[in-house]
Amino acid sequence: MIKNIGYLFYAMFFHVFRIFPVNKKKVFLIATHDNSDEGNIGIVKKEWNQRDDSYRFIMMTRKDGISHPVHFFITLAYHMATSAYILQDNIFLPMAYLSFSKKTKIVQLWHGTGTIKRFGQSVNTGRLGKLEYKANQKMTHLIVNSEYTKGIYKEAFRVSEDKIHVLGLPRTDLLIDKEYQMKKRESFYREYPELADKYIILYAPTFRDEEIAHPVIPLDFDRLLSVLPEDTVFMLRLHPHVAKAYSDKRLETYEGKILNMSDYPKVSTLLFVADELITDYSSIIFEYCVLERPMLFYAYDLEHFEAKGRSFYEDYQLYVPGPVAETEEELYENIMKKRQERSAMAKDFIEESFEYLDGQATKRLLDELQI
Repeated sequence: MIKNIGYLFYAMFFHVFRIFPVNKKKVFLIATHDNSDEGNIGIVKKEWNQRDDSYRFIMMTRKDGISHPVHFFITLAYHMATSAYILQDNIFLPMAYLSFSKKTKIVQLWHGTGTIKRFGQSVNTGRLGKLEYKANQKMTHLIVNSEYTKGIYKEAFRVSEDKIHVLGLPRTDLLIDKEYQMKKRESFYREYPELADKYIILYAPTFRDEEIAHPVIPLDFDRLLSVLPEDTVFMLRLHPHVAKAYSDKRLETYEGKILNMSDYPKVSTLLFVADELITDYSSIIFEYCVLERPMLFYAYDLEHFEAKGRSFYEDYQLYVPGPVAETEEELYENIMKKRQERSAMAKDFIEESFEYLDGQATKRLLDELQI
């Protein structure tokens, strides 16, 4: 109820500012998921500015909330109301109450490159579902990677098919840029020289709704340490709600072989340095698969997630491109296997997930917007 009052308050100021004309050279960026230069929003902003530096960009991040009321309700509402372009990587629920100028193009880039688990209108009901639906109707462009994803996102966002554009997401441009990857790897190893000759396994599980109240890492660190090969480092990339319960101090006893990298600002960089990925239901697999390196899937709560959680759009065990471990022991057995025996990327998975992998996704988007 309190949040909804905030949404209405924002809408009130927004509609006051609608009396001002739309600025053709203003772009409002809603980067509440990833405001780094490796996120979809940051990549588009850089390319856009290089193409035409006469545009003005105003960015909203997750820090720009009602704790800064003047900035949020007045400054940001004014800029949103008078922008000719709005790009977002997340749902901004106050949009459910906003009426935009027909001159404004609203582009949803989302923060996932694809999805395994159901989300959005596929699962959200009640008041949240209604607000989300109304907010989604304001978008003019929903950008996806493939025809397959287009079908899923049509359900997840409940928008008409003519609004969904298969152009490829900007993040994929970085994932195939070998020169960029090399620079990021070199920068990472300058910061962490002790990892330069290590085999790095990155563990990046998805967030589960119940973890807000009960954060947990389903791993026995002592057992894990005993099975890791001598040259191997295990890096954790956790959701903020879980990460704050596992500070670096709690991992100090693991001799630098288990590292909490949850606060590291560049997720893509962690993918570039990781020799192997362990995850479960996270959309991160759609990014890592492009690198064509092995993946393991630790689905310790698969039965519960299917029955009580968000569930999936496909048969999970048949869909994911790598071996699935449902118990901790199965996971450790997979880690101990010879690396060359582990399942690498499934070619069919990449072909289904990506229409384009040519490094031109950002260019196609800007061409679509006639920049």
